[in-house]
Amino acid sequence: MPPDTCHATQADLAPMALTLAKAFHDDPIKHYLCGGRSMPLERTTPFFDAFLRIMLPHGEVHTAPGHEAVSIWAPPGHWKIGVSQIMRYSPRFLRMYRWRMLPNLVVLTDLEKLHATEPHYYLEFIGTDPAHQGKGFGRALMEPMIERADTEGVGMYLENSKEKNLAFYGRYGFQVRQEMQHRRNGPRMWLMWRDPR
Repeated sequence: MPPDTCHATQADLAPMALTLAKAFHDDPIKHYLCGGRSMPLERTTPFFDAFLRIMLPHGEVHTAPGHEAVSIWAPPGHWKIGVSQIMRYSPRFLRMYRWRMLPNLVVLTDLEKLHATEPHYYLEFIGTDPAHQGKGFGRALMEPMIERADTEGVGMYLENSKEKNLAFYGRYGFQVRQEMQHRRNGPRMWLMWRDPR
């Protein structure tokens, strides 16, 4: 049986942000946005804290009880992050990205142009602390949302930054809709879609 998961609250923000920072320590897109360098946890944790705070009001941030794993979903119609929210958290983003802040907004714009237009649940982030990977946390975070999307008859969408994760998402019915290459010799991403069943 997969581990239990639950809806996150404000009290979960700090440990969830740390879990995501650990989970994405080797993410190709994060490295690309940071100029090809690995960032220490104290630089990347505030970034994830910001996204958690932006998405928590939508009610689809999930975590394991011990914060071993976290997923951030946007419900249909709520995936796009507004300019006012970007501005609110821009000091954090500037501390992380420094002069790359503006070029990195171009990356966000490129992704938004290709984002699915059909109603869907959007998986913004999912990650497991490396110390707890392989214990079923990813499955525990995915399955309830897949069941919900199927019940509601809406699709699901995600942007995958690691080729090795294609098989994981494929097990849940996600298929590659488009492959993209980021500018300035950036890494590839696989834009994946799942039809309801």
